[in-house]
Amino acid sequence: MSTALIPPAPAPASGRPAHRDPNVLRWLGAYTASMVGDNVYYLALTWAAVQAGTPAQAGLVAAVSAVPRALLMLGGGVLADRFGPRRVVIGSDAVRCAAVLAVAALLFATTPGLWPLALLALVFGTVDAVFLPAVGALPARITGRGQLTRVQGMRGLAIRFANVVGAPLGGLGIALGGPAAAFGLAGLLIAVSVPLLVSLRVADLPGDDRTAERPTAWSDLRNGLRYIRGHRVLAPLIVAIALGDLGFVGPLNVGLTLLADERGWGASGVGWVLAGFGVGAGAAALLLAVRGSLPHAGRVMAVTILTGSVAVGALAYVPNVVAAAGVAVLIGLLTGLSGALCGALLQTRTDPAYLGRVSSVAGFVNLGLAPLSMPLSAAAIGAWGTGPVFVVSAAVCGLGGVLGLCVRDLRRAELPR
Repeated sequence: MSTALIPPAPAPASGRPAHRDPNVLRWLGAYTASMVGDNVYYLALTWAAVQAGTPAQAGLVAAVSAVPRALLMLGGGVLADRFGPRRVVIGSDAVRCAAVLAVAALLFATTPGLWPLALLALVFGTVDAVFLPAVGALPARITGRGQLTRVQGMRGLAIRFANVVGAPLGGLGIALGGPAAAFGLAGLLIAVSVPLLVSLRVADLPGDDRTAERPTAWSDLRNGLRYIRGHRVLAPLIVAIALGDLGFVGPLNVGLTLLADERGWGASGVGWVLAGFGVGAGAAALLLAVRGSLPHAGRVMAVTILTGSVAVGALAYVPNVVAAAGVAVLIGLLTGLSGALCGALLQTRTDPAYLGRVSSVAGFVNLGLAPLSMPLSAAAIGAWGTGPVFVVSAAVCGLGGVLGLCVRDLRRAELPR
């Protein structure tokens, strides 16, 4: 029998809902502190780079981390599966904390220029390539399969909270003590996560035996890719995620700024539209955190991708910024719900021994391939305008929903209750 047909082994359960489980709440506290620290760090890095060099140089420093993150992401999934996600996450946060605090100390002592900022960005990107797959593999080891959907909702709320709180905290740090103080604050926030992660109770799952003889890391990677390719749900699901991200990232990043400039909405208009998106995505995360599951998950995921793509295309044709913010709420709700369901299906349909590698492939699609759509979208908008590009992007995104509806096993996929 193919491994794609073998259901994942049940994860350890505490008997409590995830939002009342102290073990899950410790994980949530660690994840939230780390994400807030990340937001403070990125603001501090950008501000320090602008102060130390030209805008073009600052842009290069900010982009440095993307290269190792994309190139090493698949290897990070192998490490998470070989050494255990808890150990990898603790080590990653410890390295990130030490690097940020070292740069903060350097900035307090002297004015070193751009090189330590570029080095820090390189370290962060490299560690992220290991950290992100391990984060994806950890929830299955701290709660039962029936709670993983709720955990996805809680994780979404943590991300939204970090996005809202991180920038003001970073700005406050810069106002009080410059980039050095902001970097110090980011390091301390990341440091908070380490003792919480150390205190986690993590159950061993099938494939977690570190003493058994294992193949090489390269063989592990090939086995993981082979596992995904042969899986009747995961293979089409990752393709659907890729299509959705490729059609969504360009318009909702660089495309939105160009649309606001074209319509005369200004920076405040961009802020209102992004706020609307955040509200919708937060509402979707809250829905899953409260309900814990949704029936017909595969079908709902596909329909929300499809309807969300229609909303993305419509955004280029709204008459004013108020309508744009309203459409953005709808986009955030639909894409937030579809994204959370994609994550929950990945978590619950993957054999625990492959969770790190499956998470790394999904992360590579999101962080490695999807950003390529941003310069392409900008160039296309310059040539043909916002309307046609938003419509084409929406069509690409919608293909992910069509695929979900056409592939029977994905359409019929359910989440545990």
